[in-house]
Amino acid sequence: MIKYQATVTAIGSLVSEFIDHGILVFFNQDAPPELADFSVLHDGKELKADLVPGDLIYIDAESYRVLAVGDVANKNFASLGHLVMKFNGNDVVEMPGDVCVEERPIPDIVVGTVLRIEDSVG
Repeated sequence: MIKYQATVTAIGSLVSEFIDHGILVFFNQDAPPELADFSVLHDGKELKADLVPGDLIYIDAESYRVLAVGDVANKNFASLGHLVMKFNGNDVVEMPGDVCVEERPIPDIVVGTVLRIEDSVG
């Protein structure tokens, strides 16, 4: 089942600095300018089911297994399109809004990149 799908509409000027630290920050298109600077903005609408460990997050064709989900991550994602992906391989989050995934290189993010989240069953 596809839990969420969005297309990247803009990339903030500071996103590359976060990528250098293994972090991607997503926000819907309504993000205020001070947040948009470090965010990947997208047109996603409805989170159909909560993210849970084992889910797969696709960035175009690259997939990353979700290892841990913070206590407020699903609420933030559902209400604001706000997703903090940390590519650190941790199975415990540092912050309540974090979603930890496998530690692998982050693919290029460009306008038009598709973000898709599928449940672990597929």
